[in-house]
Amino acid sequence: MSAPEHLVFITGRMAKARLEKVAATLPAERFTWSIADAGVKVAALMTEEIIRRRVTIPDGATRIVLPGRCRANPEALSAHFGLPVERGPDEVVDLPAYLGLAGRNVDLSRHDLRIFSEIVDASKMNPEQILAKGLDLARRGADVIDLGGLPDTEFPHLEECVRLLKGAGLKVSVDSFSLDELTRGAKAGADFLLSLNEETLDLAFETDAVPILVPMRPDDLPSLDRAIERMEKAGRPYMADPILEPIHFGFVESITRYHETRKRWPGIEMMMGTGNLTELTEADSLGVTALLVGMCSELSIRNVLIVQVSNHTRRTVEEHDAARRVMFAAKADSALPKGYGRQLLAVHDKRPFVQTPEEIAAQAAEVRDPNYRIAVAEDGIHAFNRDVHTIGTDAMAFFPDLDVAADGAHAFYLGGELTKAETAWRLGKRYVQDEPLRWGVAADEEVEDTTAFKKAGHTKHSGPSAWSAPPAMPCPRKRVRPGRRRSSQPRTSPAGRGPAMRSRTRAAASSAENSSERPARPERRVLTRCR
Repeated sequence: MSAPEHLVFITGRMAKARLEKVAATLPAERFTWSIADAGVKVAALMTEEIIRRRVTIPDGATRIVLPGRCRANPEALSAHFGLPVERGPDEVVDLPAYLGLAGRNVDLSRHDLRIFSEIVDASKMNPEQILAKGLDLARRGADVIDLGGLPDTEFPHLEECVRLLKGAGLKVSVDSFSLDELTRGAKAGADFLLSLNEETLDLAFETDAVPILVPMRPDDLPSLDRAIERMEKAGRPYMADPILEPIHFGFVESITRYHETRKRWPGIEMMMGTGNLTELTEADSLGVTALLVGMCSELSIRNVLIVQVSNHTRRTVEEHDAARRVMFAAKADSALPKGYGRQLLAVHDKRPFVQTPEEIAAQAAEVRDPNYRIAVAEDGIHAFNRDVHTIGTDAMAFFPDLDVAADGAHAFYLGGELTKAETAWRLGKRYVQDEPLRWGVAADEEVEDTTAFKKAGHTKHSGPSAWSAPPAMPCPRKRVRPGRRRSSQPRTSPAGRGPAMRSRTRAAASSAENSSERPARPERRVLTRCR
Protein backbone atom coordinates (compact mmCIF):
# COMPACT_ATOMS: atom_id res chain seq x y z
CA MET A 1 0.00 0.00 0.00
CA SER A 2 1.40 3.40 -1.00
CA ALA A 3 2.14 6.06 1.59
CA PRO A 4 -0.60 8.68 2.10
CA GLU A 5 -0.27 11.97 0.30
CA HIS A 6 0.92 14.87 2.49
CA LEU A 7 -1.12 18.00 1.77
CA VAL A 8 -0.23 21.49 2.93
CA PHE A 9 -3.19 23.87 3.23
CA ILE A 10 -2.22 27.54 3.24
CA THR A 11 -4.77 29.77 4.93
CA GLY A 12 -5.37 32.82 7.11
CA ARG A 13 -6.13 33.10 10.80
CA MET A 14 -9.91 33.39 10.53
CA ALA A 15 -10.34 30.17 8.52
CA LYS A 16 -7.75 28.10 10.34
CA ALA A 17 -10.05 26.57 12.97
CA ARG A 18 -12.68 25.61 10.41
CA LEU A 19 -10.02 24.17 8.12
CA GLU A 20 -8.59 22.06 10.95
CA LYS A 21 -12.05 20.71 11.70
CA VAL A 22 -12.66 19.66 8.09
CA ALA A 23 -9.13 18.37 7.51
CA ALA A 24 -9.47 16.14 10.57
CA THR A 25 -12.20 14.21 8.72
CA LEU A 26 -9.92 13.27 5.80
CA PRO A 27 -9.10 9.54 5.70
CA ALA A 28 -5.68 8.96 7.25
CA GLU A 29 -4.89 6.13 4.87
CA ARG A 30 -5.09 8.57 1.94
CA PHE A 31 -3.97 11.92 3.35
CA THR A 32 -1.77 13.43 5.99
CA TRP A 33 -1.91 17.18 6.22
CA SER A 34 -0.39 20.35 7.60
CA ILE A 35 -1.81 23.86 7.83
CA ALA A 36 0.45 26.80 7.04
CA ASP A 37 -0.82 30.10 8.46
CA ALA A 38 0.26 32.92 6.16
CA GLY A 39 -0.08 35.44 8.96
CA VAL A 40 -3.02 37.35 7.51
CA LYS A 41 -6.50 37.36 8.95
CA VAL A 42 -8.36 36.82 5.68
CA ALA A 43 -7.02 34.22 3.26
CA ALA A 44 -8.29 36.17 0.24
CA LEU A 45 -5.75 38.89 1.05
CA MET A 46 -2.74 36.61 0.64
CA THR A 47 -0.35 37.59 -2.13
CA GLU A 48 2.42 35.58 -3.73
CA GLU A 49 4.98 37.72 -1.94
CA ILE A 50 3.36 37.12 1.48
CA ILE A 51 3.18 33.39 0.87
CA ARG A 52 6.78 33.13 -0.37
CA ARG A 53 8.09 35.17 2.53
CA ARG A 54 6.07 33.75 5.41
CA VAL A 55 5.18 30.17 4.59
CA THR A 56 7.54 27.29 5.28
CA ILE A 57 6.63 23.97 3.72
CA PRO A 58 7.31 20.94 5.95
CA ASP A 59 9.49 18.07 4.81
CA GLY A 60 7.62 15.28 3.08
CA ALA A 61 4.90 17.51 1.61
CA THR A 62 3.62 16.37 -1.79
CA ARG A 63 1.05 19.01 -2.71
CA ILE A 64 0.12 22.56 -1.68
CA VAL A 65 -3.52 23.72 -1.73
CA LEU A 66 -4.44 27.41 -1.74
CA PRO A 67 -7.83 28.82 -0.72
CA GLY A 68 -10.16 29.19 -3.70
CA ARG A 69 -10.36 32.98 -3.39
CA CYS A 70 -6.62 33.52 -2.96
CA ARG A 71 -5.39 35.60 -5.89
CA ALA A 72 -1.83 34.25 -5.91
CA ASN A 73 -0.50 32.54 -9.03
CA PRO A 74 -0.21 28.78 -8.37
CA GLU A 75 2.35 28.29 -11.16
CA ALA A 76 4.68 30.93 -9.74
CA LEU A 77 4.39 29.44 -6.25
CA SER A 78 4.97 25.95 -7.61
CA ALA A 79 8.24 27.11 -9.14
CA HIS A 80 9.22 28.71 -5.82
CA PHE A 81 8.42 25.72 -3.56
CA GLY A 82 9.28 22.98 -6.03
CA LEU A 83 5.92 21.25 -5.42
CA PRO A 84 2.55 21.18 -7.19
CA VAL A 85 0.43 24.14 -6.07
CA GLU A 86 -3.26 24.34 -6.88
CA ARG A 87 -6.26 26.45 -6.07
CA GLY A 88 -8.73 24.60 -3.85
CA PRO A 89 -12.47 25.18 -3.38
CA ASP A 90 -13.93 28.53 -2.38
CA GLU A 91 -15.52 27.07 0.73
CA VAL A 92 -13.77 24.88 3.31
CA VAL A 93 -16.78 22.56 3.56
CA ASP A 94 -16.23 21.56 -0.08
CA LEU A 95 -12.68 20.36 0.53
CA PRO A 96 -13.50 16.62 0.79
CA ALA A 97 -15.35 16.67 -2.52
CA TYR A 98 -12.52 18.65 -4.10
CA LEU A 99 -10.07 15.95 -3.00
CA GLY A 100 -12.14 13.28 -4.70
CA LEU A 101 -13.78 11.88 -1.58
CA ALA A 102 -17.19 12.12 -3.20
CA GLY A 103 -16.26 8.88 -4.91
CA ARG A 104 -15.45 10.14 -8.40
CA ASN A 105 -13.44 12.61 -10.42
CA VAL A 106 -15.90 14.75 -12.34
CA ASP A 107 -15.21 15.20 -16.06
CA LEU A 108 -17.88 17.17 -17.91
CA SER A 109 -15.89 17.66 -21.09
CA ARG A 110 -17.62 14.81 -22.93
CA HIS A 111 -21.11 14.01 -24.16
CA ASP A 112 -22.84 11.89 -26.81
CA LEU A 113 -25.94 13.99 -27.54
CA ARG A 114 -26.17 16.16 -30.66
CA ILE A 115 -28.25 19.35 -30.29
CA PHE A 116 -30.35 20.54 -33.26
CA SER A 117 -31.40 24.11 -32.46
CA GLU A 118 -34.32 25.39 -34.54
CA ILE A 119 -34.68 28.92 -35.88
CA VAL A 120 -38.46 28.77 -35.98
CA ASP A 121 -39.11 31.92 -38.02
CA ALA A 122 -36.21 31.57 -40.44
CA SER A 123 -38.43 32.28 -43.45
CA LYS A 124 -39.17 35.75 -42.00
CA MET A 125 -35.51 36.63 -41.42
CA ASN A 126 -32.97 37.80 -43.96
CA PRO A 127 -29.84 35.70 -44.64
CA GLU A 128 -27.56 37.94 -42.59
CA GLN A 129 -29.84 37.69 -39.56
CA ILE A 130 -30.02 33.93 -39.93
CA LEU A 131 -26.23 33.64 -40.10
CA ALA A 132 -25.82 35.79 -36.98
CA LYS A 133 -28.45 33.73 -35.16
CA GLY A 134 -26.86 30.46 -36.23
CA LEU A 135 -23.41 31.52 -35.07
CA ASP A 136 -24.84 32.58 -31.71
CA LEU A 137 -26.64 29.26 -31.24
CA ALA A 138 -23.45 27.39 -32.08
CA ARG A 139 -21.50 29.50 -29.58
CA ARG A 140 -24.01 28.54 -26.90
CA GLY A 141 -23.75 24.82 -27.60
CA ALA A 142 -25.83 23.88 -30.65
CA ASP A 143 -24.30 21.34 -33.03
CA VAL A 144 -26.77 21.69 -35.91
CA ILE A 145 -28.70 24.81 -36.98
CA ASP A 146 -32.24 23.87 -37.94
CA LEU A 147 -33.97 26.18 -40.44
CA GLY A 148 -37.67 26.05 -39.63
CA GLY A 149 -40.19 26.72 -42.36
CA LEU A 150 -43.65 28.11 -41.62
CA PRO A 151 -46.92 26.90 -43.16
CA ASP A 152 -48.19 29.11 -46.00
CA THR A 153 -45.05 31.26 -45.78
CA GLU A 154 -42.64 31.36 -48.72
CA PHE A 155 -38.94 30.85 -48.09
CA PRO A 156 -37.32 32.15 -51.29
CA HIS A 157 -33.89 32.65 -49.70
CA LEU A 158 -33.66 29.14 -48.25
CA GLU A 159 -30.80 28.05 -50.50
CA GLU A 160 -28.79 31.18 -49.77
CA CYS A 161 -29.23 30.66 -46.01
CA VAL A 162 -28.11 27.03 -46.19
CA ARG A 163 -24.99 28.01 -48.14
CA LEU A 164 -24.20 30.88 -45.76
CA LEU A 165 -24.39 28.66 -42.71
CA LYS A 166 -22.41 25.89 -44.36
CA GLY A 167 -19.80 28.42 -45.44
CA ALA A 168 -19.41 29.41 -41.79
CA GLY A 169 -18.60 25.81 -40.92
CA LEU A 170 -21.98 24.95 -39.41
CA LYS A 171 -24.05 21.80 -39.80
CA VAL A 172 -27.53 22.59 -41.18
CA SER A 173 -30.92 20.89 -41.18
CA VAL A 174 -34.09 21.99 -42.96
CA ASP A 175 -37.34 21.54 -41.03
CA SER A 176 -40.50 21.90 -43.08
CA PHE A 177 -43.88 20.34 -43.94
CA SER A 178 -43.20 21.32 -47.53
CA LEU A 179 -41.60 18.61 -49.66
CA ASP A 180 -40.47 21.35 -52.06
CA GLU A 181 -38.57 23.20 -49.33
CA LEU A 182 -36.96 19.97 -48.14
CA THR A 183 -35.86 19.20 -51.70
CA ARG A 184 -34.44 22.69 -52.22
CA GLY A 185 -32.64 22.61 -48.90
CA ALA A 186 -31.09 19.23 -49.66
CA LYS A 187 -29.88 20.40 -53.07
CA ALA A 188 -28.31 23.49 -51.41
CA GLY A 189 -26.24 21.24 -49.15
CA ALA A 190 -28.30 20.70 -45.98
CA ASP A 191 -26.98 17.86 -43.83
CA PHE A 192 -30.32 16.71 -42.39
CA LEU A 193 -34.01 16.82 -43.37
CA LEU A 194 -36.85 17.08 -40.83
CA SER A 195 -39.01 15.20 -41.32
CA LEU A 196 -39.96 12.38 -43.72
CA ASN A 197 -42.61 9.71 -43.30
CA GLU A 198 -43.33 6.57 -45.27
CA GLU A 199 -45.19 8.60 -47.94
CA THR A 200 -42.43 11.17 -48.51
CA LEU A 201 -39.50 8.81 -47.99
CA ASP A 202 -38.55 8.72 -51.68
CA LEU A 203 -36.75 12.03 -51.18
CA ALA A 204 -34.23 10.27 -48.91
CA PHE A 205 -33.03 8.30 -51.95
CA GLU A 206 -32.52 11.43 -54.07
CA THR A 207 -30.11 13.26 -51.75
CA ASP A 208 -27.20 12.71 -49.39
CA ALA A 209 -28.97 14.57 -46.58
CA VAL A 210 -29.80 12.34 -43.59
CA PRO A 211 -33.58 12.12 -43.04
CA ILE A 212 -35.35 12.10 -39.69
CA LEU A 213 -38.21 9.64 -39.93
CA VAL A 214 -41.52 10.23 -38.16
CA PRO A 215 -44.81 8.27 -38.03
CA MET A 216 -47.77 9.31 -40.18
CA ARG A 217 -49.52 10.27 -36.94
CA PRO A 218 -47.92 10.30 -33.50
CA ASP A 219 -49.93 7.23 -32.45
CA ASP A 220 -49.19 5.31 -35.69
CA LEU A 221 -45.99 3.53 -34.67
CA PRO A 222 -46.32 0.80 -37.36
CA SER A 223 -45.91 3.46 -40.07
CA LEU A 224 -42.62 4.47 -38.50
CA ASP A 225 -41.55 0.82 -38.40
CA ARG A 226 -42.23 0.48 -42.13
CA ALA A 227 -40.13 3.56 -42.93
CA ILE A 228 -37.31 2.23 -40.75
CA GLU A 229 -37.45 -1.17 -42.47
CA ARG A 230 -37.12 0.46 -45.89
CA MET A 231 -34.08 2.49 -44.85
CA GLU A 232 -32.51 -0.54 -43.18
CA LYS A 233 -32.89 -2.63 -46.34
CA ALA A 234 -31.32 0.17 -48.39
CA GLY A 235 -28.45 0.52 -45.94
CA ARG A 236 -28.83 4.30 -45.82
CA PRO A 237 -28.35 6.53 -42.74
CA TYR A 238 -31.38 7.94 -40.94
CA MET A 239 -32.81 8.80 -37.52
CA ALA A 240 -36.18 7.84 -36.06
CA ASP A 241 -38.34 10.20 -33.99
CA PRO A 242 -41.58 8.74 -32.52
CA ILE A 243 -42.65 12.32 -31.60
CA LEU A 244 -42.88 13.61 -28.01
CA GLU A 245 -46.33 15.05 -27.26
CA PRO A 246 -47.36 17.70 -24.68
CA ILE A 247 -48.72 16.93 -21.22
CA HIS A 248 -52.44 15.95 -21.29
CA PHE A 249 -52.20 15.46 -25.06
CA GLY A 250 -50.52 12.09 -25.14
CA PHE A 251 -47.27 12.76 -23.25
CA VAL A 252 -47.07 9.46 -21.33
CA GLU A 253 -48.09 7.40 -24.36
CA SER A 254 -45.44 9.13 -26.44
CA ILE A 255 -42.77 8.26 -23.88
CA THR A 256 -43.78 4.61 -24.14
CA ARG A 257 -43.43 4.83 -27.93
CA TYR A 258 -39.79 5.93 -27.57
CA HIS A 259 -39.21 2.97 -25.29
CA GLU A 260 -41.00 0.59 -27.67
CA THR A 261 -39.06 1.85 -30.67
CA ARG A 262 -35.78 1.33 -28.88
CA LYS A 263 -36.80 -2.21 -27.95
CA ARG A 264 -37.75 -3.01 -31.55
CA TRP A 265 -34.71 -1.35 -33.08
CA PRO A 266 -31.90 -1.48 -30.47
CA GLY A 267 -29.11 -0.19 -32.68
CA ILE A 268 -30.66 2.66 -34.68
CA GLU A 269 -30.07 6.39 -34.33
CA MET A 270 -33.00 8.21 -32.71
CA MET A 271 -34.07 11.80 -32.08
CA MET A 272 -36.32 13.41 -29.50
CA GLY A 273 -37.86 16.85 -29.96
CA THR A 274 -38.06 18.39 -26.49
CA GLY A 275 -39.91 21.60 -27.34
CA ASN A 276 -43.39 20.14 -26.76
CA LEU A 277 -42.45 19.86 -23.08
CA THR A 278 -40.11 22.79 -22.50
CA GLU A 279 -42.18 25.29 -24.50
CA LEU A 280 -45.67 24.04 -23.63
CA THR A 281 -45.18 23.62 -19.88
CA GLU A 282 -45.01 26.77 -17.79
CA ALA A 283 -42.36 25.48 -15.42
CA ASP A 284 -38.69 26.32 -15.14
CA SER A 285 -37.30 24.62 -18.21
CA LEU A 286 -34.03 23.51 -16.61
CA GLY A 287 -35.62 20.72 -14.57
CA VAL A 288 -37.79 19.63 -17.48
CA THR A 289 -34.72 19.53 -19.72
CA ALA A 290 -32.68 17.53 -17.21
CA LEU A 291 -35.44 14.91 -16.99
CA LEU A 292 -35.84 14.60 -20.77
CA VAL A 293 -32.09 14.40 -21.38
CA GLY A 294 -31.95 11.74 -18.67
CA MET A 295 -34.52 9.76 -20.66
CA CYS A 296 -32.43 10.20 -23.79
CA SER A 297 -29.42 8.91 -21.87
CA GLU A 298 -31.27 5.78 -20.70
CA LEU A 299 -32.67 5.07 -24.18
CA SER A 300 -29.40 5.90 -26.00
CA ILE A 301 -31.13 8.66 -27.97
CA ARG A 302 -28.23 10.70 -29.28
CA ASN A 303 -30.03 13.60 -30.98
CA VAL A 304 -32.43 16.25 -29.67
CA LEU A 305 -34.34 18.95 -31.51
CA ILE A 306 -34.80 22.02 -29.34
CA VAL A 307 -36.63 25.28 -29.83
CA GLN A 308 -36.78 28.64 -28.05
CA VAL A 309 -39.90 30.73 -28.53
CA SER A 310 -41.13 31.47 -24.98
CA ASN A 311 -39.14 33.76 -22.73
CA HIS A 312 -38.92 31.12 -20.02
CA THR A 313 -36.87 28.88 -22.37
CA ARG A 314 -34.35 31.54 -23.30
CA ARG A 315 -31.48 29.39 -21.96
CA THR A 316 -32.61 26.12 -23.54
CA VAL A 317 -29.40 25.61 -25.54
CA GLU A 318 -27.23 26.04 -22.47
CA GLU A 319 -29.57 23.86 -20.41
CA HIS A 320 -29.44 20.98 -22.90
CA ASP A 321 -25.68 21.35 -23.20
CA ALA A 322 -25.17 21.16 -19.44
CA ALA A 323 -27.63 18.30 -19.01
CA ARG A 324 -26.04 16.15 -21.72
CA ARG A 325 -22.64 16.44 -20.05
CA VAL A 326 -23.95 15.56 -16.60
CA MET A 327 -25.97 12.60 -17.89
CA PHE A 328 -23.07 11.27 -19.96
CA ALA A 329 -20.72 11.41 -16.97
CA ALA A 330 -23.26 9.77 -14.65
CA LYS A 331 -24.01 7.01 -17.14
CA ALA A 332 -20.29 6.35 -17.65
CA ASP A 333 -19.95 6.01 -13.87
CA SER A 334 -23.10 3.86 -13.58
CA ALA A 335 -24.25 6.45 -11.08
CA LEU A 336 -27.14 8.72 -10.26
CA PRO A 337 -26.84 12.24 -11.71
CA LYS A 338 -25.76 13.61 -8.31
CA GLY A 339 -22.44 15.14 -7.40
CA TYR A 340 -21.62 16.36 -10.90
CA GLY A 341 -21.46 20.08 -10.22
CA ARG A 342 -23.99 22.88 -9.79
CA GLN A 343 -24.88 23.60 -13.41
CA LEU A 344 -28.35 22.04 -13.17
CA LEU A 345 -29.12 23.75 -9.84
CA ALA A 346 -30.45 27.21 -10.59
CA VAL A 347 -32.84 28.19 -7.79
CA HIS A 348 -31.63 26.16 -4.80
CA ASP A 349 -28.19 24.90 -3.80
CA LYS A 350 -27.56 21.45 -2.41
CA ARG A 351 -25.52 22.84 0.49
CA PRO A 352 -26.44 26.52 0.75
CA PHE A 353 -25.18 27.40 4.22
CA VAL A 354 -21.45 26.83 4.66
CA GLN A 355 -21.29 28.19 8.23
CA THR A 356 -23.41 27.57 11.29
CA PRO A 357 -24.70 30.50 13.37
CA GLU A 358 -22.20 29.50 16.06
CA GLU A 359 -19.29 29.60 13.61
CA ILE A 360 -20.33 33.04 12.39
CA ALA A 361 -20.60 34.26 15.99
CA ALA A 362 -17.09 33.00 16.69
CA GLN A 363 -15.81 34.77 13.58
CA ALA A 364 -17.58 37.97 14.57
CA ALA A 365 -15.98 37.87 18.00
CA GLU A 366 -12.54 38.03 16.37
CA VAL A 367 -13.24 41.14 14.32
CA ARG A 368 -11.21 44.18 15.41
CA ASP A 369 -12.10 46.72 12.72
CA PRO A 370 -15.19 48.69 11.67
CA ASN A 371 -15.58 46.96 8.29
CA TYR A 372 -18.88 45.14 7.90
CA ARG A 373 -18.94 41.46 7.09
CA ILE A 374 -22.11 39.77 5.82
CA ALA A 375 -22.82 36.06 6.03
CA VAL A 376 -25.86 33.80 5.72
CA ALA A 377 -26.80 30.80 7.85
CA GLU A 378 -29.92 28.79 8.60
CA ASP A 379 -31.15 31.42 11.05
CA GLY A 380 -30.88 34.34 8.63
CA ILE A 381 -28.53 37.10 7.53
CA HIS A 382 -25.64 38.14 9.78
CA ALA A 383 -24.06 41.60 9.49
CA PHE A 384 -21.23 42.36 11.88
CA ASN A 385 -18.14 44.40 12.61
CA ARG A 386 -16.18 45.07 15.81
CA ASP A 387 -19.09 46.99 17.34
CA VAL A 388 -22.26 45.15 16.41
CA HIS A 389 -23.51 41.75 15.26
CA THR A 390 -27.05 41.93 13.96
CA ILE A 391 -29.13 39.06 12.61
CA GLY A 392 -32.30 39.26 10.55
CA THR A 393 -34.16 38.17 7.45
CA ASP A 394 -35.26 41.51 5.94
CA ALA A 395 -32.47 43.41 4.19
CA MET A 396 -34.04 46.83 4.68
CA ALA A 397 -34.56 46.26 8.43
CA PHE A 398 -30.80 46.32 9.02
CA PHE A 399 -30.45 50.02 8.20
CA PRO A 400 -30.99 51.49 11.71
CA ASP A 401 -28.18 49.35 13.16
CA LEU A 402 -25.45 49.98 10.56
CA ASP A 403 -24.65 53.66 11.11
CA VAL A 404 -24.44 54.62 7.44
CA ALA A 405 -27.14 57.30 7.28
CA ALA A 406 -24.56 59.96 6.41
CA ASP A 407 -22.70 57.84 3.86
CA GLY A 408 -24.91 57.32 0.82
CA ALA A 409 -22.44 55.30 -1.23
CA HIS A 410 -21.72 52.94 1.61
CA ALA A 411 -25.42 52.55 2.40
CA PHE A 412 -26.01 51.79 -1.28
CA TYR A 413 -23.33 49.06 -1.21
CA LEU A 414 -24.62 47.47 1.99
CA GLY A 415 -28.21 47.63 0.75
CA GLY A 416 -27.22 45.78 -2.40
CA GLU A 417 -25.25 43.14 -0.51
CA LEU A 418 -27.95 42.61 2.11
CA THR A 419 -30.63 42.29 -0.56
CA LYS A 420 -28.52 39.68 -2.30
CA ALA A 421 -28.04 37.92 1.04
CA GLU A 422 -31.80 37.95 1.68
CA THR A 423 -32.42 36.41 -1.76
CA ALA A 424 -29.88 33.70 -1.00
CA TRP A 425 -31.38 32.97 2.41
CA ARG A 426 -34.96 32.77 1.15
CA LEU A 427 -34.08 30.53 -1.81
CA GLY A 428 -31.49 28.41 -0.05
CA LYS A 429 -28.53 29.53 -2.15
CA ARG A 430 -24.92 30.13 -1.27
CA TYR A 431 -24.02 33.70 -0.46
CA VAL A 432 -20.51 35.12 -0.66
CA GLN A 433 -19.97 38.79 0.08
CA ASP A 434 -18.92 40.82 -2.97
CA GLU A 435 -19.58 37.89 -5.30
CA PRO A 436 -22.63 37.44 -7.54
CA LEU A 437 -25.10 34.69 -6.70
CA ARG A 438 -24.56 31.62 -8.84
CA TRP A 439 -27.52 30.49 -10.91
CA GLY A 440 -26.05 27.39 -12.54
CA VAL A 441 -26.52 27.28 -16.28
CA ALA A 442 -29.53 29.63 -16.00
CA ALA A 443 -27.20 32.64 -16.23
CA ASP A 444 -23.72 33.24 -17.59
CA GLU A 445 -20.97 33.47 -15.01
CA GLU A 446 -18.33 36.14 -15.37
CA VAL A 447 -14.98 34.72 -16.40
CA GLU A 448 -12.37 36.23 -14.13
CA ASP A 449 -8.63 36.15 -13.74
CA THR A 450 -8.14 34.16 -10.54
CA THR A 451 -4.58 35.44 -10.17
CA ALA A 452 -5.55 39.14 -10.02
CA PHE A 453 -7.54 41.19 -7.55
CA LYS A 454 -10.85 42.56 -8.70
CA LYS A 455 -11.00 46.02 -10.19
CA ALA A 456 -12.72 48.88 -8.44
CA GLY A 457 -16.42 49.29 -9.00
CA HIS A 458 -18.67 52.27 -9.64
CA THR A 459 -18.68 54.08 -6.30
CA LYS A 460 -15.08 55.24 -6.29
CA HIS A 461 -16.22 58.80 -5.67
CA SER A 462 -16.68 57.64 -2.07
CA GLY A 463 -13.20 56.13 -1.82
CA PRO A 464 -10.21 57.39 0.15
CA SER A 465 -9.64 60.38 -2.14
CA ALA A 466 -13.17 61.60 -1.55
CA TRP A 467 -12.69 61.37 2.19
CA SER A 468 -9.51 63.41 2.12
CA ALA A 469 -10.87 66.14 -0.14
CA PRO A 470 -12.67 69.12 1.43
CA PRO A 471 -16.43 68.80 0.98
CA ALA A 472 -18.13 71.19 -1.38
CA MET A 473 -20.97 71.59 1.12
CA PRO A 474 -21.18 71.14 4.86
CA CYS A 475 -21.34 67.42 5.60
CA PRO A 476 -23.73 66.16 8.29
CA ARG A 477 -21.96 64.80 11.33
CA LYS A 478 -21.96 61.05 11.80
CA ARG A 479 -23.95 59.81 14.78
CA VAL A 480 -21.71 57.73 17.06
CA ARG A 481 -23.54 55.32 19.28
CA PRO A 482 -22.46 54.39 22.78
CA GLY A 483 -19.82 51.71 22.71
CA ARG A 484 -18.75 52.65 19.16
CA ARG A 485 -15.59 54.41 18.19
CA ARG A 486 -15.64 56.84 15.43
CA SER A 487 -13.78 56.00 12.24
CA SER A 488 -12.89 58.27 9.38
CA GLN A 489 -13.08 55.25 7.06
CA PRO A 490 -16.23 53.75 5.58
CA ARG A 491 -16.98 50.25 6.81
CA THR A 492 -17.04 47.44 4.28
CA SER A 493 -16.12 43.85 3.79
CA PRO A 494 -12.63 42.65 4.71
CA ALA A 495 -12.00 41.25 1.30
CA GLY A 496 -11.66 44.66 -0.31
CA ARG A 497 -13.47 43.46 -3.38
CA GLY A 498 -16.35 45.02 -5.26
CA PRO A 499 -17.16 48.74 -5.18
CA ALA A 500 -14.15 51.01 -4.89
CA MET A 501 -15.75 53.07 -2.15
CA ARG A 502 -14.20 50.61 0.26
CA SER A 503 -11.65 52.48 2.23
CA ARG A 504 -8.72 50.13 1.87
CA THR A 505 -7.20 48.56 -1.20
CA ARG A 506 -6.05 44.98 -0.92
CA ALA A 507 -2.47 46.07 -0.40
CA ALA A 508 -3.44 48.48 2.34
CA ALA A 509 -5.79 45.92 3.85
CA SER A 510 -3.06 43.32 3.84
CA SER A 511 -0.74 45.74 5.60
CA ALA A 512 -3.38 46.49 8.21
CA GLU A 513 -4.09 42.80 8.74
CA ASN A 514 -0.42 42.16 9.39
CA SER A 515 0.09 45.04 11.80
CA SER A 516 0.95 44.14 15.37
CA GLU A 517 -1.03 47.11 16.67
CA ARG A 518 -4.58 46.22 17.60
CA PRO A 519 -7.18 48.68 18.87
CA ALA A 520 -8.81 48.12 22.21
CA ARG A 521 -12.06 46.31 21.70
CA PRO A 522 -15.23 48.26 22.58
CA GLU A 523 -18.30 46.56 23.91
CA ARG A 524 -20.14 44.75 21.12
CA ARG A 525 -23.87 44.45 20.72
CA VAL A 526 -25.66 41.42 19.28
CA LEU A 527 -29.09 42.20 17.86
CA THR A 528 -31.59 39.73 16.46
CA ARG A 529 -34.28 41.07 14.14
CA CYS A 530 -37.69 39.50 14.35
CA ARG A 531 -38.71 37.67 11.21
